[in-house]
Amino acid sequence: MTPLAQSVRSYLMGLQDRITQAIEAQDGAAQFLSDAWHKSAGEPLQGNGVTRILEGGQVFERAGCGFSHVQGAKLPPSATQHRPELAGAPFEAMGVSLVFHPRNPYVPTVHMNVRMIAATPADGKTVAWFGGGMDLTPYYGFTEDAVHFHQTCHDALAPFGEQLYPRFKTWCDEYFFLKHRNEQRGVGGIFFDDFSELGFEGSFAMLQSVGDAFLSAYLPIVQRRQNTAYGEREREHQLYRRGRYVEFNLVFDRGTHFGLQSGGRTESILLSMPPLVSWSYQRPLEAGSAEHALVHEFLVRRDWLA
Repeated sequence: MTPLAQSVRSYLMGLQDRITQAIEAQDGAAQFLSDAWHKSAGEPLQGNGVTRILEGGQVFERAGCGFSHVQGAKLPPSATQHRPELAGAPFEAMGVSLVFHPRNPYVPTVHMNVRMIAATPADGKTVAWFGGGMDLTPYYGFTEDAVHFHQTCHDALAPFGEQLYPRFKTWCDEYFFLKHRNEQRGVGGIFFDDFSELGFEGSFAMLQSVGDAFLSAYLPIVQRRQNTAYGEREREHQLYRRGRYVEFNLVFDRGTHFGLQSGGRTESILLSMPPLVSWSYQRPLEAGSAEHALVHEFLVRRDWLA
């Protein structure tokens, strides 16, 4: 492993530690189980990682946060669709990915991912790039929550260029879109991929700023909503909306496809799935209801910082 790759690995493992410790403290009841895994020679991928999962908490029904660092002989198609010149090149990939599913329907689900991929084509010159971001998926919409989340994302990117937030915000809106539903997955956030334009050090610094901003973006929203009273109606709505999350992850998500196509560890790849979910046929939305407002006022592309 090169010193540059080692620096990325050290940062990512520390980030996983900081986030899981903070979420465990916020939940106050459940603890993360830590599952260290290794893939040995002879498997499609070699490498190691740590999957951490918290289930049945008083705040979080399921919270998964995984670190992985793998090497493979050939980049999978999902990683080369924008870099065809690297098709078939040996690679290594490392990252932290998390999805937290809260118990209270008024607390939004959140996703965050930061990662580096490096490939070495036939000319022997290693090419490295970064990807990731974070996005918020509420079940009941609150403008102040969406604004806070987006403002934190903006502030994390601002030192690296004012053009990055609007660019990555638009990228997030376009990426986390359920084409078959004609619907946004949530209120968005930021998303970037194949990013290396600031050079290795600058691009890595930007990645760290995004990763470091996650707890500041999400925890204040959790603290604001976690004790809101709810009933059966809100719970049913939450489980129904979780179905959209499952649909996106299985049908569209490049990270899920990358892991499955490259022979990754299935349990870790699917840690993003909610523990309970439901589908119903043509579920009606009552005009004027909070559920109706979610779809028509929040699950749309908006400039939250206007």
